[in-house]
Amino acid sequence: MENGDAMSDHCCSPHRDGGGATPGPAAPDPTPATDGRLPGLVDVPGGVFLMGSDDALAYPADGEGPVREVGVDAFSIAATAVTNEQFARFVDATGHVTDAEQFGDSLVFVGLLAPDAPPTRAVAAAPWWRQVPGASWRAPEGPGSTVEGREDHPVVHVSHRDAVACAAWAGGRLPTEPEWELAARGGLVQQPYPWGSEREPGGVARMKTFAGTFPGGPSEPVGTAPVDAYEPNGFGLSNTTGNVWEWTSGSFTAGDPRFTLRGGSYLCHDSYCRRYRVSARTGNTADTSLGHTGFRLVRA
Repeated sequence: MENGDAMSDHCCSPHRDGGGATPGPAAPDPTPATDGRLPGLVDVPGGVFLMGSDDALAYPADGEGPVREVGVDAFSIAATAVTNEQFARFVDATGHVTDAEQFGDSLVFVGLLAPDAPPTRAVAAAPWWRQVPGASWRAPEGPGSTVEGREDHPVVHVSHRDAVACAAWAGGRLPTEPEWELAARGGLVQQPYPWGSEREPGGVARMKTFAGTFPGGPSEPVGTAPVDAYEPNGFGLSNTTGNVWEWTSGSFTAGDPRFTLRGGSYLCHDSYCRRYRVSARTGNTADTSLGHTGFRLVRA
């Protein structure tokens, strides 16, 4: 954040308080790439589905409920989130500079920082989030880190503005919130997870969330997994819950400057955040970037 910028205290998505005015991402190439550079797409049939949730796992302030019928036209959506490799192609083709790179920092989970990392500013109400100078999609944990070896992991530290620019260049767009939820459900009706009602059927994890005692003492490595990790849902989409939050095109609430994110992330844990469900949602400003936030595309 720029000097003097404050941070919100939302545990999942603290945000820049700069109002989203400056800096902004470079304009995408005026000639969109429609030559196969979109990630693999799957077709989702249109129709009316039951959106939202009224169950006990929902957070009333998040606006998941009430459950309501929503109509969606047929569309095609990426089977996975955009990867580091795919985002690099966009950057190489356009010279795009992300918001995190322009601001000079981004938010990183403290458990991903090296033991000898210099002191960093923490978010007051969520001290596991650290403001790390030099953190960006190229260096997810800050200076000295790299995406080398993680080319098939979801790109992170991308703002909504970065995601929109990439989507436009690729000949796509971000999904609407109803499109995202319909696709994430994989054809199931009012189930909390893309595969059904049980979080870990047979004791086997079906998504990347925090394992252990949050925020310290993870029992498994923390961070992103490959975009196609775990079994896909009934429509063929991978990781629609866990791994990374995904930007959509919709506002979090009417008149809200925040855009909605869906799906939860590798930091979700039932001790503090149960937003690893298909109906869960959070919001953030257009210029905010975090180490657990990415996106997937829809054909324009």
